[in-house]
Amino acid sequence: MGNVARRYGRKDRPLLALALAAMLANNAGAQTASAGAPDDGTVSMDGLRVPPSDLMSPEAQAYLRHLIVDRPFGAPLPDITAERARQDTIMRGFLEPMRRRYKVDVTEQRIGGVVADVVTPAGGISPENRNRVLINLHGGGFTTGGRSASLVESVPLAAIMRIKVVSIDYRMAPEHLFPAASEDVEAVYREMLKSYQPQHIVIYGCSAGGMLTAEVLARLHRRGLPMPAAAGVFCATLGALTAGDSAVIAAPLSGIKLPPSDGRRMAIPTMSYLAKASPTDPLAYPLTSLETLRTFPPTLFVSGTRAFEMSAALNSHNALAKAGVETQFHAWDGMFHGFFYNSELPESRDAYAVMAAFFNKHMTR
Repeated sequence: MGNVARRYGRKDRPLLALALAAMLANNAGAQTASAGAPDDGTVSMDGLRVPPSDLMSPEAQAYLRHLIVDRPFGAPLPDITAERARQDTIMRGFLEPMRRRYKVDVTEQRIGGVVADVVTPAGGISPENRNRVLINLHGGGFTTGGRSASLVESVPLAAIMRIKVVSIDYRMAPEHLFPAASEDVEAVYREMLKSYQPQHIVIYGCSAGGMLTAEVLARLHRRGLPMPAAAGVFCATLGALTAGDSAVIAAPLSGIKLPPSDGRRMAIPTMSYLAKASPTDPLAYPLTSLETLRTFPPTLFVSGTRAFEMSAALNSHNALAKAGVETQFHAWDGMFHGFFYNSELPESRDAYAVMAAFFNKHMTR
């Protein structure tokens, strides 16, 4: 991971794409912690041998073993164009079985001057959801995921909830820095308010998209715009992405051994997109302002116990509760960053059900 920090700390190169592949990327500076161990996904942490959780489904246990032992996704590439193409290929691998399971139609639209993929259920939007909409902000470390991870995050909910999902192709780093993505989402949101009541809109995202969701909510408050009915901050936080216990143990639990020179905390550098943002600016890191948090709508957090963001996400959930905001936190044992990108796992489908129930509840108030 030391090589990762040096390699991706430069502003003109992509960071680790904060999607499923990023956490488990195999690179020259990382060694498999389970080397020499049985090929069952067991990892070793200072002599403590940790197998996949017995609370996971058999499918999830097998997939975790595949990620740890086989390392299917390869290493991030230094060229941003090549890295985006690599990540899009990974996302298509998740999307193909997802599209077979969840039947949807996808069309490209320009909303508020911003390109978006509009995902609707193949059987049509349900009568109760004709005046409701979800806005998705995709993951990918603010560098990748447009038109690919966006669909992976949108297809299941569009089909399950029988609702329209608008997934925004916001501007990303390294070409664009904060607050470019927030500006794009605000433009789309303003346009959507012409057709939808705010109490019938939900904004959600995974990883960088979850962070962007929080940043957008802070921006809406600052701009005097009405808040949506609810928000989903998945595999992400309202502030820094890595903090607490999970930032220490997630890497070795995923089979990555950090070199001693790096210390024990997971070394994900500051995202290039946020490189010029002040760490105390609530528009970039809403967790820094209790006043800002008090304005948030009901918020749902989703994570996993082997996800590097879990502790920080739980801390964000607690901060919202302290601010008097309705909030829920759900984590699945043994699961990793962005686990629900794999729709073949029972845990992923359980997560979709939790998301759908939370969003439905707050849009029908």
